[in-house]
Amino acid sequence: MSIELWAARLERPLTERETAAMLRLLPEARRERLLRIKQPEKRREPLCAYLILRHALWEQYRWRELPEIRLSSFGKPYFPEHPDVHFNLSHTAGAVLVGLSDRPVGVDIEHIRPVSQRTMRRLADVGTERAFFQSWVRREARTKRSGTGVGTMLDAETPLQPGEQFYFLDTFPGYVAGVSTKGGGPPGPVRKYALDEMMER
Repeated sequence: MSIELWAARLERPLTERETAAMLRLLPEARRERLLRIKQPEKRREPLCAYLILRHALWEQYRWRELPEIRLSSFGKPYFPEHPDVHFNLSHTAGAVLVGLSDRPVGVDIEHIRPVSQRTMRRLADVGTERAFFQSWVRREARTKRSGTGVGTMLDAETPLQPGEQFYFLDTFPGYVAGVSTKGGGPPGPVRKYALDEMMER
């Protein structure tokens, strides 16, 4: 199985009805975790990430429900009942990205936004915001694939290891996105949705 990818652009806030309906679709532990987010508007991106994951699992495997999700010791989510199905989620202001594969996979999407020259130089040794977020996305996707924890992201970026691949993805204007795999080959095209299209599925 190649890496399969889904992305959604979130152009508007969720209604209370939409939020309640999406919360009901989540496994209990995921629902409780999201409800701990105090500001309702900050639930939109993570809620939509799980909704598009559910849609991806239906398209790929015809699963009607999200299975139980656990976290590794470094916080990487996985399906304990389906060890051969690997997934990863990412969300940023206004967009979400989901990857599925038969081997460990890491994805990241970032909205390009202002960053100080000092931060760009210190963390990535680059001079533009696009280049900074390209470096950040590459680091985060690789870290999420390996499951080593986000603490390693602030270290200097290391070369790709033997068998490791990273690909930038075409998602939405104003965003940078990428996927990391090891021995998985290039990804398929990203399936892109607007929020209203996603809600109809």
